[in-house]
Amino acid sequence: MKLPIFIADAFTARAFRGNPAAVCLLENELDEDMHQKIAREMNLSETAFIRKLHPTDNFAQSSCFGLRWFTPASEVPLCGHATLASAAVLFHKIKNMNSTLTFVTLSGELRARQADDGIVLDLPLYPVYPQDFHEVEDLIKTAIGNTLVQDICYSPDTRKLLLRLSDTYNRKTFPLVLPRLPAELFELAAPWPVYRICVGLHMLFSAATGPSSWGRKKCMHFSVPNEEESWEFHFVQMEGLTLEEVQLLF
Repeated sequence: MKLPIFIADAFTARAFRGNPAAVCLLENELDEDMHQKIAREMNLSETAFIRKLHPTDNFAQSSCFGLRWFTPASEVPLCGHATLASAAVLFHKIKNMNSTLTFVTLSGELRARQADDGIVLDLPLYPVYPQDFHEVEDLIKTAIGNTLVQDICYSPDTRKLLLRLSDTYNRKTFPLVLPRLPAELFELAAPWPVYRICVGLHMLFSAATGPSSWGRKKCMHFSVPNEEESWEFHFVQMEGLTLEEVQLLF
C-alpha cells in the first residue's frame, strides 16, 4: 500500500523554517499501530493523518475529513500547526475545490478556510483553572528556579500548566529569567498530568516543548525526538491578553 506523505512548514513562507509537520493522506483504513509507526519514522511533532469519512469521498472535492495527530511517542488530542499543514496540503497540493474544510477530530470539529492572505483556522477554546502554588511548588521551582510567579492555571483538556510571571519583569528581561530546564524536572510528580509548561507575561508568552530523552518521565507524556538537545522557546506578542485567554494560541 502506497501512502502519500507531505512535509509542510507552518507559519512561514520559506523552506526549512516555521513549524514542520508531516501530513499523510489515507485512501483506505490504516491499522491502528501503523499510525504510530509512521509518526515515529517521520520523527516530527506532529504527523497528521487525514482520512476519508465515506467511501465516495475524495480529497479534491469533499469538504469534510477525519483528522488525527501523532507525535513519535503517542497520539495527541489537538495540534494547531499540523491542522494548518493539513489544510495547506489539501488546498494547495491536492487543489481541493472548497473554500472551507471541516476536520472531525478528538477535539471536535475544526474548520479551515481559505483567505486572501493564507488559511484561517477555527480552533476550540479550552477553559483553564487557577491552581494553588504549593501544589506544584517543586515542579515550578525546578523549571524556573526562583523566578517570581504571579498566577498559575492548569488546563485539564490540554494538560498544560500556565505560569504568569510577576509584573516586575518586562519584555526585555523576560527571556533572561528563564534558566535551561534540567532533566530532573520530569522526575517530579504533579497532582495531574502535565504535557507542556507555558511561561509568560500578560503581553509576552512562551511555550516550551520537552525533549524525547525526558519524554517518558512522569510529567511529560509526549516526546518530541527532534528537540533532544535543549528546550526551545517560541515568543509571541500578546497585546491585551490575560492568562485565561492565552491558551487560544496553543
